[in-house]
Amino acid sequence: MIEPRQWFLLLKLAELGGLKRQIFTTTSSLAKELLCSQQTASRWLRELSQKGLIERKINLRGEYLSLTKKGRDELMAVHAALAALLRPSKVEALRLAGRIFTGIGEGAYYITRNGYEKQFIAKLGYKPYPGTVNLRLSGSHDLAVRREIEVLPSILIEGFSNGVRTYGTLRCIPVLVDGKIKGHVILIQRTHYDNSVVEVIAPICIREALKLKDGDLVRLEIPLPQLQPALRS
Repeated sequence: MIEPRQWFLLLKLAELGGLKRQIFTTTSSLAKELLCSQQTASRWLRELSQKGLIERKINLRGEYLSLTKKGRDELMAVHAALAALLRPSKVEALRLAGRIFTGIGEGAYYITRNGYEKQFIAKLGYKPYPGTVNLRLSGSHDLAVRREIEVLPSILIEGFSNGVRTYGTLRCIPVLVDGKIKGHVILIQRTHYDNSVVEVIAPICIREALKLKDGDLVRLEIPLPQLQPALRS
C-alpha cells in the first residue's frame, strides 16, 4: 500500500479522468486541489512516477498524466478494504463470475508438490484434484470483488524448500462453484497471472463434473465470515 498523501493524489488524478485517458494539468492546479505547495505536488507526482503508478510527460505548459495498471490496482486495493468495512452485516457471500480458460499447467504443478499436498489434506480436509480451474474476469463488479477476496480471512498454506528451490506461501478461501461444488480459491504468492484471474481447487475435477469447456461462464460464491453478536451483560 502506498503512503496516504500519495493515495489522495492518485485519487485526484482518477477523478480528473486519468483512469481512462491521458489528462493535462499543472502542478499549481493540483496544489490548489490538494491544499499543498506547488513544490510538494511536484514531488508527489515524481514519487508516483518512480513507483510506476502513473505515466508522466512534462512540457512547458504543464503535464500529461495517466494512471498505470499498477496505479489502478492501488485504488482497487483501498476500495476492497473500504467495501469490506462498510458492507452491510446481512450480506452473507461475495459473488462473481468469470470465463474458464486453459492455463499453462502452473497450478497443477504447484498443488501436487508434497510440501503443499500434506497441508491441503490437514488444513482443507481433502487432497485437491491435480489442477486448478482458471477463470478470467472482465466486468468491473467481478474485478472489484476479486480485490475484496484478498482481504478476507484465509487458510494459510505455508511455503517450503525442497533443497533445490523455494516454494511460496498460498492462501485458501472457501468457495462454492456454480452452486454445486465446494472448493477453495487459492491466492498464490508467486504466479504468472494478474488480478483478472481467479484460480480454484476442489477435491474433484470441476471441468468434468460440470461439463465445462473453455469460454463457459462459471459463477463463484464466497461465504463471508459472520461476526458473533455481542453478549449482553
